[in-house]
Amino acid sequence: MEIWKVGFVAMVLGLSILVECGVSDMYSSKLVHRFSDEVRKVRVSRNGEVGVVWPQHRSFEYYGKLMNSDLQRQKMKLGPQFQLLFPSQGSKTMPLGNDFGWLHYMWVDIGTPNVSFLVALDAGSDLLWVPCECVQCAPLSASYYSSLDKDLNEYNPSGSSTSKFLSCSHQLCELGSNCKNPKQPCPYTVNYVSEDTSTSGVLVEDILHLASGNRMAANGSARAPVTFGCGSKQTGGYLNGVAPDGLMGLGPGEISVPSRLAKAGLVRNSFSLCFKEDDSGRIFFGDQGPAGQQTTSFLPSEGQFVTYVVGVESCCFGSSCIEQTSFKAIVDSGSSFTFLPDQIYDRVVKEFDRKVNATKASFEGYPWQYCYKSSSEVLPKIPSFTLKFTANSSFIVQDPVFMIYGSQGAVGFCLAVEPSGIEIGTIGQNFMTGYRMVFDRENLKLGWSRSDCEDLTDNNKLPLAPADGNSPNSLPAEQQNTPNSSGVAPAVAGKTPSNSAAPTSRGMPSKLCLTKLLFQLLLVSSNFRWSLNTFTL
Repeated sequence: MEIWKVGFVAMVLGLSILVECGVSDMYSSKLVHRFSDEVRKVRVSRNGEVGVVWPQHRSFEYYGKLMNSDLQRQKMKLGPQFQLLFPSQGSKTMPLGNDFGWLHYMWVDIGTPNVSFLVALDAGSDLLWVPCECVQCAPLSASYYSSLDKDLNEYNPSGSSTSKFLSCSHQLCELGSNCKNPKQPCPYTVNYVSEDTSTSGVLVEDILHLASGNRMAANGSARAPVTFGCGSKQTGGYLNGVAPDGLMGLGPGEISVPSRLAKAGLVRNSFSLCFKEDDSGRIFFGDQGPAGQQTTSFLPSEGQFVTYVVGVESCCFGSSCIEQTSFKAIVDSGSSFTFLPDQIYDRVVKEFDRKVNATKASFEGYPWQYCYKSSSEVLPKIPSFTLKFTANSSFIVQDPVFMIYGSQGAVGFCLAVEPSGIEIGTIGQNFMTGYRMVFDRENLKLGWSRSDCEDLTDNNKLPLAPADGNSPNSLPAEQQNTPNSSGVAPAVAGKTPSNSAAPTSRGMPSKLCLTKLLFQLLLVSSNFRWSLNTFTL
């Protein structure tokens, strides 16, 4: 059926049913356009948006904003384009040992033509940044690092045809108020938990090259516009081997890569990290995990979800749980090891020391206080360590110790936890080993399941829908693709109140007529969507 015919049928059906019901039984409502003076007055009175600039009626900007809003609404209706996405060079992550701070890294391609960067993965921060127009950056030559066979790259904004600087007026520019001119490039500075470690520069938008995890998709690749830091100056650990070629923040902030991919309608608002016992791993954007995984809810911080915080109810060795060991912890892949609040740390290490059958020792150069002697022939039995969460969910730490090797093999081990010095702890990479960790931002839950980090691009292993069967949350209606564009609010409809609130004898027939009209229009709408899909293929 042609599209105009479908529209005509819908109109005829609607008119015929309304005539059947009687004009006097119709409900009415006042439609107010999103760019009308009435809406502007409401926004000013409610939000104090005195400086809001309304586009001139029928101007280029006017139609541009309407088109942008329509595109976002289509994405909301159609759902995500891909089931899974991962960087174009593959989903595998790699550890590079002590030289690179024991973090997991992966290659990502950015720009046109694409340039490769070896970025560290960090769920504890939001910003993706790479070395760029360097004033103070780490060495990028492979000769400086024992585990690299090729030089690292520096991003050049002028070398990419799809690169553009974000202006200070952009909604993602947190330091925009410090700019002298709203059109100048947006500066950024991020300070990290590690002492004196930071990155600073300007924000840039360019293309991140991704591959699809769904072989049934018509297109196996995606080009996603992302916002990242052109890092001209790094300090602290970033000059001493940690993330010399950049870092990908995976936090819940609006500027993070998972947030941008979900907001663009490419994948669901979730991702997974998997760390295998052999230190390899994988990352998948859009993964919400298997139906049988265990979960616990993320906790807000001062009413906002600014990082991945969970609540631990108790710490247990074997079947025995230690009293008064509840605490909050940040789940952070950017932390190599795990930190516990000081009082919790004292109780845990003392219980571990009581249960482990080994002689205490000290190893120079290692930060942990509870270390023990061992040999490669006889390894002592390590008591199992479990974190208990609400709803009877439990997280069994597969390997809480760090083995120490000498020239003849294993010489000792340490309980790889440290005191945090603050009231909140950190669950680091070493505790996540052996698990597929799912950061489900749609449902505000952390999920985990035992995994050997298999390739989820096998169609038989694609993640299932959540166990409760709920559909994903609607994608946001606003998206910022260009520095000077802004999202558009949907149209506002205000009901016109009736003259009397008392029910009338016509009330029931009117509701039946409206229900009948809705049913008919839904049928026509279904045919219309089928015709539209057929037309556009």
